[in-house]
Amino acid sequence: MADDTELRRTLAEGAARQLANATKTRAQWGGITPRWLVPLLQWTPVEAGIFRLNRVKETRGATASSSFDVECSPRRDRDPDLPETFVDYDEQPREYFLNAVTTVLDVQTRVSDLYSHPFDQIQEQLRLLIEKVKERQESELINNAEYGLLANTAPSQRIVTRKGPPTPDDLDELIAKVWKEPAFFLAHPRAIAAFGRECTRRGVPPPTINMFGSPFLTWRGLPLVPSDKVPFDEHGKTKILLLRTGEKKQGVVGLFQPGVPGEVAPSLSVRFMGINRKAIASYLISLYCSLAVLTEDALGVLEGVEVDRYHEYA
Repeated sequence: MADDTELRRTLAEGAARQLANATKTRAQWGGITPRWLVPLLQWTPVEAGIFRLNRVKETRGATASSSFDVECSPRRDRDPDLPETFVDYDEQPREYFLNAVTTVLDVQTRVSDLYSHPFDQIQEQLRLLIEKVKERQESELINNAEYGLLANTAPSQRIVTRKGPPTPDDLDELIAKVWKEPAFFLAHPRAIAAFGRECTRRGVPPPTINMFGSPFLTWRGLPLVPSDKVPFDEHGKTKILLLRTGEKKQGVVGLFQPGVPGEVAPSLSVRFMGINRKAIASYLISLYCSLAVLTEDALGVLEGVEVDRYHEYA
């Protein structure tokens, strides 16, 4: 058995670690989310950052099918005169302008010169800031006061939940509002969990499907897509949205401009802005986007959704 002197002569672990190379990870940021809304939308390229939405002028109080005077072929014993009509257009169509989500990265050149192994400091900073810009993009698509989904939902397309927690009846009413080929629901993860609990309580647990390699709850075959950007109001209530997507279906479309200077992804650019006299290198990160609801019935919203009062109805 070794005596105390021999033990003291043994290389200590703490000292040994000084000569060892630690395996390092990239910087992990817990704020990164899947951002399902962006890949689920269909994106329309625009020129000069402008998208003009032309719509048919609807007769007040008339339905889409009764706005125009159209007849079937007349019988032979009837007067062959046909009705004369035309399709009128809105004379003042709305124009959407691409908005920019931007940030500037500043890096001390001494830091990037000396401390860029094994990970390039500039590339790591750009990677993380691009993730933050994309997170902001999803938030703007939902919440922007000018073009966001919530701000552009027609009053006739808004309904209020019957009980508080979202129920199958609520989502059925939402489907009745967006009944022409709806694509998916969009809700906060806590609202989706509350809906799942309500379905289970009623004995109709919602089926699950796989998209993008991940499971999604569904209702009537439509996936409930989670996004933590769907807000809560001051009373702790949130909303559930239902969208129809695509220009061919007169749905909701994302807007972007391809070919912007310094493009590293569609409508996303990174440009070097130079080095100042204090040896600070600057990079401009810009993402240009907008969103348009082509017809009012392409988007519906369930309001007043509560997620923390399930016990009152259990």
